[in-house]
Amino acid sequence: MTRAPLIKFSCGRAAKQAADWILEPDNFEKLRAQFESTSRFAKLKSINPKQAGKLLFLRVVAATGDAMGMNMISKGCEKMLQFLKTVDVFENMTVLSLSGNYCVDKKPSAMNWINNRGYSISCDVTLKCDVIKSVLKTSAGALAELNSSKNHVGSSLAGCIGGNNAHASNIVAGIYLATGQDIAQAGTSSMAMVNMECLDRGDLYVSVTMPCIEVGTVGGGTSLAAQQNNLQLLTSTPDVNINAALLAQVVCGAVLAGEISLLSALCSGDLVKSHMQLNRAER
Repeated sequence: MTRAPLIKFSCGRAAKQAADWILEPDNFEKLRAQFESTSRFAKLKSINPKQAGKLLFLRVVAATGDAMGMNMISKGCEKMLQFLKTVDVFENMTVLSLSGNYCVDKKPSAMNWINNRGYSISCDVTLKCDVIKSVLKTSAGALAELNSSKNHVGSSLAGCIGGNNAHASNIVAGIYLATGQDIAQAGTSSMAMVNMECLDRGDLYVSVTMPCIEVGTVGGGTSLAAQQNNLQLLTSTPDVNINAALLAQVVCGAVLAGEISLLSALCSGDLVKSHMQLNRAER
């Protein structure tokens, strides 16, 4: 998980000196000790400073066990900032915000698309030609062409970031509600790229890559009875610190299935017909 405090200095030179101090390995270890003193599960991985004039953004990356981890990492960042105030080069700094939007939280961004946030998961499958014809009512060539034209060309024309998919957010939002996740993160967690490749004998290779699945199996809404029951069904394992990773894999796998389903319905022309048949109450 990530969090990016925003601090301000008197001038750009002071901000640069502070950034250089953080990048020193010995100083990072001092900050790690402060950060990890706030939780037995929080493990500081890196701090990436980004300067903008006299402003300094600190993108903090940490492992947070089975928790999604926003509260955990915020607590650790607050402790680090208190420590930094005792260091000479930070003496005149002003903490503008515990979060400076460089995390990036609850906003689709190139930062998370490239550098990841939460769990980065890829799922893939090879669909056999007979299954594509008999079950999906289409062909490998038609699916691959639609995926390229719609999910890649169409999304590029629209200027999407992480939008190389048909409807990943439908699946992500549903699972997040059912398992007690932060539903406000469904948008960022839905960033996904779908790739399709035609194989020999009419088979089709399909993959989904999702670099920003922000989930946890402890904390927040995961403690609600219904949500906890669903988590037990999906991720229950006695091993600590891997349940959240398992849930992220479930999310990506479900998105993979959903993409195959919708693209197939579009290829076969069944999308509107199925909605009219299955999504309308009888009068």
